[in-house]
Amino acid sequence: MTQAFRLSARQLASSFAGPFDFDVEAGACIVIQGSSGAGKSVLLRMLADLDPHSGQALLDGQPAQAMTAPAWRARVLYQAAEPAWWEASPGAHFDGAQLEWASNQLAALGLRPDILDDELQHLSTGERQRLALLRSLARKPQVLLLDEPTAALDPDGVARVEAMLAACRAEGLTIIMVSHSPEQARRIATRVWRVEGGKLADVTGHGEGA
Repeated sequence: MTQAFRLSARQLASSFAGPFDFDVEAGACIVIQGSSGAGKSVLLRMLADLDPHSGQALLDGQPAQAMTAPAWRARVLYQAAEPAWWEASPGAHFDGAQLEWASNQLAALGLRPDILDDELQHLSTGERQRLALLRSLARKPQVLLLDEPTAALDPDGVARVEAMLAACRAEGLTIIMVSHSPEQARRIATRVWRVEGGKLADVTGHGEGA
């Protein structure tokens, strides 16, 4: 019997990066490293079907082309390094059940209990990053694609985010995450990939240079 992976890529490519071929298990945490402009974000955006590409991405063996774009992006959710907001307050971005869940998670991320009612323009970059993570997790994706989600956080904030992601992985969430921190990769990654010149290599266990 052929093993069903949570997320797969088959000759996934754009004019900027690829082709990529890989399989990722449910509950895995892949950390992607590489220099700026190497193609890390392009890979995430192709997986989320946000950038034009050839080849296929598959979720539990089902190709993205078999779903509508909104359905795929709800299951394979991309969070940019500086996520977009379209309402005045963070709380306005959640529906009823999501809002209740997010409110219960604020303390775990070191956020004030009233922050969901604040105006976004008055919040720090780090606060917005943590709130964006809650917004993404509240949508219950099967795969979460994170582009430097802790770049603006202090060590305490980083530790809190990593703990929350670990708890979600224990429930089956698959994470593919761009990070420039080798230390973070050693803490949380089940595998480490390096993207350079639009090509991918698995460098798990290669030490500081991974």
